[in-house]
Amino acid sequence: MEERLSRRVRTIRPSATMSVDSKTKQLIAKGQPVINMSVGEPDFQTPVPAAFAGIRAITNGQTRYTEAAGMLALRKAIAHKLQTENGLHYAPEQIVVSNGAKHTLYNIFVAILDEGDEVILPAPYWTSYPEQIRVAGGKPVVIECGPETGFKLTPEQLAAAITPRTKAVLLNSPCNPTGSVYHEDELKALGEVLRQHDVYVVLDEIYERLVYGVKHVSLVAACPDLYDRALVVNGFSKAFAMTGWRLGYVAAPLDLAKAMASFQSHSTGSPATMSQIAGETALAHFDPGVIDVFRRRRDALVAGLNSLEGVRCLVPEGAFYAFPDVRGVFGRRYEGQAIESSADYCELLLEHALVASVPGEAFGAPGYVRFSYAVRDEDVIEAVNRMREFHSKLTN
Repeated sequence: MEERLSRRVRTIRPSATMSVDSKTKQLIAKGQPVINMSVGEPDFQTPVPAAFAGIRAITNGQTRYTEAAGMLALRKAIAHKLQTENGLHYAPEQIVVSNGAKHTLYNIFVAILDEGDEVILPAPYWTSYPEQIRVAGGKPVVIECGPETGFKLTPEQLAAAITPRTKAVLLNSPCNPTGSVYHEDELKALGEVLRQHDVYVVLDEIYERLVYGVKHVSLVAACPDLYDRALVVNGFSKAFAMTGWRLGYVAAPLDLAKAMASFQSHSTGSPATMSQIAGETALAHFDPGVIDVFRRRRDALVAGLNSLEGVRCLVPEGAFYAFPDVRGVFGRRYEGQAIESSADYCELLLEHALVASVPGEAFGAPGYVRFSYAVRDEDVIEAVNRMREFHSKLTN
């Protein structure tokens, strides 16, 4: 029956993070006390004013279609946010609101890629990037970025990767899965390379508010002359705990914004009206206290991971993920079962320690594991204790 499916669908790999989360929830439903550190979902609540704005929208009958690009009031609020918080100047007409930042990214790739166009993709990368690029007809050109550079793309790597087929470069800062943050001087150095080539720059900044001891800077602010080829992606899921509301957006050159809005009008139409109204309210109700909470959890988790034999973990500067190197335990066994990959490690950790994580293979980084610390403080501590007990039973 598979031959009845389109070639593009047959080649899609399922989301590893969603697969692990599904298996984890099945175990929880069976009564297993699993600590779910696999999914990138904040454990706090949508800001109450935003939630009530969404409820009022429903009860007031604001449940009709909006413009395909999103409500003008929301796009004005986003434009104001970008100007006052990020130093980026966009008109509401340059903003397209979609059903989550994932949808926004897909709209971008459909709008800019023709068959065979290349997109430079630093690895480790978010698991959906390469799949979306391929579905849109493009070719992901993966550049391995290791711990020696903080998992960040260097100007030298970028210059060597650009070819006549390069259509775009994708930068994710703060990064999922590593938590790496590009600093202003690093962005300016990349900008020196980019301005020599006619390529788009896709900037996924969904975690921009969640940084620890550093400042988030958009490449467009660091290199204003790249404005006409940059697409700035953001959304409401991570900073405002609105994952289920499905609301993301892009700020882009006007011609691209119009193209994406046109495509969206024929594919999904506008995002849910009540979600848009809630999002407009949410923009004024970010709680900076969550940064201290996440920092505390980060410090506890990273210290715990680095206390485990065979595990090394850099301290992430943003997002809410730790991304340790677990290759030091390869070749060891748990109750006779060999660990030969990070996938083996995660499977055994879930089965025997009831801690859910995602293997680095899903992010183009075999040998690493992603742990989300968007869980309760006590769960972070308990997870570390369980991992210590798990490691104590490893044998050669």
